[in-house]
Amino acid sequence: MNMISPTTQFAPTRRMGIYEPFHQMSVWEDAFRGDIMSSTDPCMVSQPNDRPDDKSGYTSGEQHIPSGSGDNQAPRSTSDKQRRLAQNREAARKSRMRKKAYVQQLETSRLKLAQLELELERARQQGLYMLGSNSNMELLGTINPGIAAFEMEYSHWVEEQQKKNAELRSILQSPVSDMELPLLVENVLSHYFNLFRMKADAAKADVFYLMSGMWRTSVERFFLWIGGFKPSELINVVMPQLEPLTDQQIIKVCNLRHCCQQAEDALTQGMDKLQQTLAQNILNMTTGAGSYTSQMVSSMENLEALESFVNQADHLRQQTLQQMSIILTTHQTARGLLAFGEYLQRLRALSSLWAARPREST
Repeated sequence: MNMISPTTQFAPTRRMGIYEPFHQMSVWEDAFRGDIMSSTDPCMVSQPNDRPDDKSGYTSGEQHIPSGSGDNQAPRSTSDKQRRLAQNREAARKSRMRKKAYVQQLETSRLKLAQLELELERARQQGLYMLGSNSNMELLGTINPGIAAFEMEYSHWVEEQQKKNAELRSILQSPVSDMELPLLVENVLSHYFNLFRMKADAAKADVFYLMSGMWRTSVERFFLWIGGFKPSELINVVMPQLEPLTDQQIIKVCNLRHCCQQAEDALTQGMDKLQQTLAQNILNMTTGAGSYTSQMVSSMENLEALESFVNQADHLRQQTLQQMSIILTTHQTARGLLAFGEYLQRLRALSSLWAARPREST
């Protein structure tokens, strides 16, 4: 098919043995992959300066005090007392400041600990739900540390995405400099790429949890495709917000959407083939056809391929975002990112309304 740009092309992916439909699956070339580094400034509680005040004046005064005169000792004693009182007040003030900073730090740590406990409890409850009523009792309460960490990271990711949506909305409604908007667009794209990194780590911990969508709301799970959104769906959501587009842009976006749909079909066919092969292995174990051990080993190898499917799907999602940012102007990209971010927010809001809906009493 025609390429949308000279440097945009599909390359054949690594063969995966039994998945013939997946052999035709192509993924984006890494030509536009940039090293997007996110820098964070650690929150540090600055301690008050504990250095003593300069006492050069006090030393100088001592050198000029005459000796042997009782009348002169009284003013010196009074001056020393006042100076000590001032030093004591300053020391007490600094002590209060250190105590206040320490208390604030303890309170922050307490809140973080409480949040961690809530997230762990949520992960535990979801784990119990997924295990089901027929699970062994010894498995109840088991928490996957990798999934618990992902739950916390994703919760923070959603909060940060809402802030970035607000920033995009505000900056698009006001005059901006030539540098401000591109930096924000780059930052939002990097935020999505960070989600794909988080999901890759979670897939290593438990790919079934990731693909089940338990980390997402109920309405989001309704649209779930291999652990996330369909890239072609992204294009369909943002297209109405990008007009007017040039004829060249329309052609490139349509070509990109067609390529995404082809890749999605190939991945879906590969998943179907994987399910069929796994079901056949289980059937062979049930009917006694073939060695039980060899069939079990083969089934395990098939399940391990799921992680590759998730990574391929996320790679397609990431490359779609990058290609859209290349085809569109910076202003159009910002509008598209805002439209998609608000779309995801509405899905989460709809899930909350659905969960809180009044139910008829029986």
